[in-house]
Amino acid sequence: MSDSLPVQLVEKRDALLGIMSGYGRVAVAFSAGIDSTVVAKAAQLACGDRAVAVTADSPSLAGGELEEAKRLAALIGIRHRIVRTEEFENSDYLKNASNRCYFCKTELYTQLEGLAAQLDVDVIVNGANLDDRGDHRPGMQAASEHDVRSPLIEAQFTKAEVRVLAADWELPIWDKPASPCLSSRIAYGLEVTPQRVRRVDDAERFLRESLDLRELRVRHEPNDLARIEVPVTALARFANDDIRDKITTHFKSLGFKFITLDLEGFRSGSMNSVLPLESLTMAAK
Repeated sequence: MSDSLPVQLVEKRDALLGIMSGYGRVAVAFSAGIDSTVVAKAAQLACGDRAVAVTADSPSLAGGELEEAKRLAALIGIRHRIVRTEEFENSDYLKNASNRCYFCKTELYTQLEGLAAQLDVDVIVNGANLDDRGDHRPGMQAASEHDVRSPLIEAQFTKAEVRVLAADWELPIWDKPASPCLSSRIAYGLEVTPQRVRRVDDAERFLRESLDLRELRVRHEPNDLARIEVPVTALARFANDDIRDKITTHFKSLGFKFITLDLEGFRSGSMNSVLPLESLTMAAK
């Protein structure tokens, strides 16, 4: 273990490992994001062969994420299992109300519960941290209903502290941008379909490769409208005729009819800005 961490973070790290050890045999809901990767690493350190990382594969998983999950699990040295989740078979998920994530996480946690004996685990854990408690997170309700533990919350980790610990543990994704599921790009009330999430995935990969940007979103609005969010510092690049024409041509080839640039720039969770305040309040309880 590194001695370069601040004392407070060393205490939280040790608390995290103690919490994981106390669970016994654990299954980590592992998306290959920064939070679940740190939890997987902690599980491997604290539980060894008694830990397994489980990755859900479905149309809402962005291209390349499954391969990254396999690579990270091998790097960490934790057992890895991939399960095919069927949230796209659930009409409540497809209708894309503000609680869509609840049905996705319910599907995942139900599958993990069913596999508990086969995986030889007693406890299911996720990667939620302290910062997740104040956002619109219906998935947290699903976790509570299925007795899923959140060791980062129990050890009092913020998102920033998770990144510092990931860097100290030399996890290569310590600075990885947040990568929520592709369905989160679809406007609330617009049906989630495999075709729409694939369209978004292709559009985002095209922008990353064309503009060499790490952090961006393509929001799928009604009427086949694409709303592009990039950092404010990158907005001016879209004034270039060649870049604009290239993006417009490719997006229309994907099925988008209108392509817009959001002048507020990239911000995580911007879809939630259209939700009534009471729905956000209820979700935080």
